[in-house]
Amino acid sequence: MTSEEDALLAVALGADAVGFIFAPGSTRQVTPEAVKQIAKRLPHGVVTVGVFRDERPERVVEIVNGIGLAGAQLHGREPISEVRWIRKRVQFVIQGFAAGDPAVAAAANGPADVMLIDSPEPGSGQVFDWSLAEGAPGGVRLLVAGGLTPDNVAAAIARVRPWGVDVASGVESAPGRKDPRKLRRFIETARSAGADLAENGFREPEGVEPFDWAVEEL
Repeated sequence: MTSEEDALLAVALGADAVGFIFAPGSTRQVTPEAVKQIAKRLPHGVVTVGVFRDERPERVVEIVNGIGLAGAQLHGREPISEVRWIRKRVQFVIQGFAAGDPAVAAAANGPADVMLIDSPEPGSGQVFDWSLAEGAPGGVRLLVAGGLTPDNVAAAIARVRPWGVDVASGVESAPGRKDPRKLRRFIETARSAGADLAENGFREPEGVEPFDWAVEEL
């Protein structure tokens, strides 16, 4: 999200969480000061996530806790030691991996609450080979990103059977600006596909307790 308008729109349409990118170089990069003002205007209980790439752990914690975000998404090559350090200081952590990254195999033993698999070029809007996500280890909450749109998200959910899906460019009218119709259709389609999985016996990964985004009062 890059604006209060889009964040409120996503929440109104039923998004479970909204993210803000702090990583330099992204067309959707926002400042902590801007996000602090947006977060203040969101309804109580909305889950907000700060997205970082190879940022200093101290800075990640400072931003997330300083502006009242619920958690952090780490989308670089952060070592496990840094992920663990951050997780001890914020409510939850999502750790991103490129599809096909050998490090995915060890994610089940890592400190992150959720594992995200994206295309090799995060933020590019490119779809990756979904079979690469099928090799994710058991016992983890899998979040799938990378080129998802209202037209392909149902197929991605049926193929990968993830815990959740992440979208940015696939619901935009221009970089950083959300298209209300695309966003509505994406959320409705994703929820419908998720309901189909549930009807067919899909459950949280074995050994993983049901996850509550709102771990604590913000």
